[in-house]
Amino acid sequence: MALADTLTAVGTAALTRCGARPLGSHLFPVWPETAFAAPALPVRCAPGDNLAIHVAVAQARPGTVLVIDAAGEPEYGYIDAILAVAARMREVTGIVVDGCVRDVAGIARAGLPVMSAGVSVREPGREAGGVVGQEIVMNSGGVPVPVRRGDWIAADDDGVVCLPRGRATAIVAKAVESVSHDQEVLDALCAGRSTLDLLDLDPSRVVGWEGGRANGSAPWPGAPAADGPRPAAPGRR
Repeated sequence: MALADTLTAVGTAALTRCGARPLGSHLFPVWPETAFAAPALPVRCAPGDNLAIHVAVAQARPGTVLVIDAAGEPEYGYIDAILAVAARMREVTGIVVDGCVRDVAGIARAGLPVMSAGVSVREPGREAGGVVGQEIVMNSGGVPVPVRRGDWIAADDDGVVCLPRGRATAIVAKAVESVSHDQEVLDALCAGRSTLDLLDLDPSRVVGWEGGRANGSAPWPGAPAADGPRPAAPGRR
């Protein structure tokens, strides 16, 4: 799917800068180098129960992301290897759960991208009900973010964002331009320029600024040519 490929290529940082809504810094990949994007199927669990997730997996269309509100009682392992394999068999693209998971090694073996708020060995019940397909609210560090069926979700090692349906195309167009500008800045930095100059920053606002030229005088040691390969970005953790 072209839009999904573009979202993962652009990345969540650029998407957020251009209007996508982050779902919270507490969400992280269960296994590293996770990146996916797809339309959302919202799920709300009853506290301490994952029956709604089993129902969602059973009826999910291929190429969707399950976005799960389990914040009512997050300290249970709502996703395990069994659900991960079941979701893979249904061709679910990924899972985002505002709660914990368990059996991390089994989820990784299943190869299903999962973003969660933590890990807990506590097993949830499977009988209390819940809601599938209706709007949910994810709590982004105290800022509620609604997620509706068909909203676009993008996730990578930097986090998870929601692009409301009807706005996704405009957000992506702005993000592509933003990434192109970032690359121009990176090329200039590798050629010896300074972020103070390139980003039009005022260093005099910082106590301890010693004046002098904001521009760099030469490329940093070992810098690649502007049109050469880029150094690998440092890991977030």
